[in-house]
Amino acid sequence: MNNFTGVLQEWYQKNKRDLPWRNTKQAYEIWLSEIILQQTQVVQGLSYYYKFIAAYPNVNVLASSSQEHVLKNWQGLGYYSRARNLHFAAKQIVESYGGVFPSTYTKIKALKGVGDYTAAAIASFAFNEPYAVVDGNVYRVLSRLFAIKTPINSTKGKKEFAELAQSIIDYKNPGSHNQAMMELGALICRPQKPQCEICPLQFNCEANKLETTADFPVKLNKVKIKKRYLNYVIISDGKHILVNQRKGKGIWQGLYDFPLIESKKEVNLVDCIDEITIKGATFDMALKHILTHQHLYVKFWIANVASFKGFEQYTVININDLEDLPLPQLIVRYIEQSSFFKR
Repeated sequence: MNNFTGVLQEWYQKNKRDLPWRNTKQAYEIWLSEIILQQTQVVQGLSYYYKFIAAYPNVNVLASSSQEHVLKNWQGLGYYSRARNLHFAAKQIVESYGGVFPSTYTKIKALKGVGDYTAAAIASFAFNEPYAVVDGNVYRVLSRLFAIKTPINSTKGKKEFAELAQSIIDYKNPGSHNQAMMELGALICRPQKPQCEICPLQFNCEANKLETTADFPVKLNKVKIKKRYLNYVIISDGKHILVNQRKGKGIWQGLYDFPLIESKKEVNLVDCIDEITIKGATFDMALKHILTHQHLYVKFWIANVASFKGFEQYTVININDLEDLPLPQLIVRYIEQSSFFKR
């Protein structure tokens, strides 16, 4: 073990957060935590981790559950493709490995929804395989330590940082090394206001020496944000309501929402009434919903009807059963705020 990783791991053992997935070598539990924590802060992901462990104590239970049940438990966490992939991969493990989690990097990476980072994390944490993890925290730590100006979101950058991370890994204790790198990025080498004065690697850090930590990591220009204008129509007879299960490959695939009219600009419902034949619909609420590459400008309208004739493409449910369905967080926000659902 070189001095660099020795100092790093010593700091980690003294300062690491006590998180449940760090107190186990069970690959299934580590896998759950890694999928949940993709694009999610630990403080938010922790409650979902406990929820999933309770609902699906092993991979066989997860695989035998319905996708709708899994999506419902995932509700509010966002990026629902993670939940769908998690469920699919559980079935893979049951069908291909008899319910025993695969123990090599190559086999783990072959699971649905598992990329280089997640495979390296599981392989090193659970099976002590020497594969370096490179997540957002590690990109930031390495770019500052070595003052690397290659954009981290470029093809060249991804290769360069992966090779660098692998070159400095501790082959005897890869799991501890990987955890320490990520923890340093999360607690000390933060995006804003890094605590360089208490960093165990401050004297090894080129950016710290040059006082240029704010310049790293370097990223290519961000993807342009797309604006979308959505009009949801709440169609009800007072006791029942129409819902629609999302199909296709969209981000809300498998979730339920209401009849929807999407327009190229903000409109009144009367401007697009021909698309969904309802008279007397009244405006209820407007919400803005921000996704990674999209800003959704959403209006909700309420239409009271005597019957649901002509709306056979939708599903009729009791209004009280709406809470049992997996819903996008946007719809959950609306239900919580709208007086219509408090009657």
